[in-house]
Amino acid sequence: MIIIDKRMQTLKEGVDPEIGLNVADLNMIKKVNSDDKKIEVRMVLTTPFCPLAGFLVKEVKKKVRAIAEGREVDVVVLDEPWIPPERFRRLENIPMSQAQESTLMG
Repeated sequence: MIIIDKRMQTLKEGVDPEIGLNVADLNMIKKVNSDDKKIEVRMVLTTPFCPLAGFLVKEVKKKVRAIAEGREVDVVVLDEPWIPPERFRRLENIPMSQAQESTLMG
């Protein structure tokens, strides 16, 4: 059985090329479910209609497959806003939509 730490460490190798940071630290990975037959990664994108969505899904799937021990790997993109972790909100290169700002501000 794969432990959660190993899965998240593997996901840290998947980098968002637009931002240059990994998908785990960017809080894009919302949940990882696994059983004896399948690993499912549930993630969000940094922007709606992200032009790199296909690339990111393919990268996450590739990284998880490397540790999947023969199990099926599925990546589900959730339809919910991405909210950057607090430690990254201060970086100038992370855009925040008005919707995300209003969510953060209450």
